[in-house]
Amino acid sequence: MSRIGKQPVIIPNGVTVSVQGQTVTVKGPKGELVQEFNPAVHIALKEEEGVNAIIVTVADETDKFVRAQWGTARAILQNMVKGVVETFSIQLEVNGVGYRVNMKGKDIVLNIGFSHEVPFIIPKGIEASIEGNVITIKGSDKHLVGEIAANIRRIRKPEPYKGKGIRYVGEVVRRKSGKAQKATAA
Repeated sequence: MSRIGKQPVIIPNGVTVSVQGQTVTVKGPKGELVQEFNPAVHIALKEEEGVNAIIVTVADETDKFVRAQWGTARAILQNMVKGVVETFSIQLEVNGVGYRVNMKGKDIVLNIGFSHEVPFIIPKGIEASIEGNVITIKGSDKHLVGEIAANIRRIRKPEPYKGKGIRYVGEVVRRKSGKAQKATAA
């Protein structure tokens, strides 16, 4: 029995949800999201005492794969409903001497120690903003926001000796002592 999957997803006011087979469309003030789900789960709308909810069920609760899909489907639906009401955001920090980040139109241009500028194209549905050395990625699709942030970080991961690179705000990078400090300690 999936503990997460059996919980209903409450639909707030101003959000409309439509289910057509395995495709779910969620519309709200911040946008519209469409997702297709695995055939192992059944998604239905339920209205009870003036409260609308999405119910996720499965045919066979004993199958491990089906249970995993059950909880995953419910979590994705919850993120879809939350995303059309309030946007998700992730912040990245650019650290390093001479490392800069700029906006060129809607896209990001990174100067991060390479011999050339690295352009990063922001896809439709995602907003990016820059304040100093902090990049903020916002959007209603949690998966897409996280994927874009991870792709930007992947361009120049933080290195352990000086801490230069792109990291999430609040991320702790374990620092290593260099060869010079190891030689004096011995």
